[in-house]
Amino acid sequence: MVSVTSTARNIEITAESLQEDLARLEVQKQALERELAAVTAHLGSVQRALNALQALMPASAPSSAAPGPVEADSTPAPAPARQAPPADTAEDADESRAPAGHTEAHADSVKMYGKLTEQILAYFAEAGDVDVRARDVASALGRDTDSGSINAVRSTLDRLVGTSRVRRVGRGLYRAVKP
Repeated sequence: MVSVTSTARNIEITAESLQEDLARLEVQKQALERELAAVTAHLGSVQRALNALQALMPASAPSSAAPGPVEADSTPAPAPARQAPPADTAEDADESRAPAGHTEAHADSVKMYGKLTEQILAYFAEAGDVDVRARDVASALGRDTDSGSINAVRSTLDRLVGTSRVRRVGRGLYRAVKP
């Protein structure tokens, strides 16, 4: 027969383990919400850019773009029920959930998010002719707080490689393009 003390200790250990899991899951949830917000914002900007480009195309010219569900007059896909604005840190995430009267903190967060490309290019201008990892760039910009922020830097680096503004020199390594 199991003693009461042993059973109580087992319950205590299980409760502590569940508390640790709860804390870890809450942090992970916040990071995923920020990442979802960043993806949603990027999706919206891509949709707007595509809509603008399609509006510029002559109506009589055949479309060379791949067929897709986005039309020039289509509306963006509905946003998820819980959409948080992109935030760089936990502090920004808390500020972005502030009541409607606190839009200044939200505006600052959006300004920082919109300037990521410029921040990365400025970093590479200072870095010179060295190979750097995305995580190093994120760290230098203060965006290494969670995987969502680091992934935003990686995505931006990939877009900069696609536009030949930054060069990929190896797996996960980037270098400034020589002028």
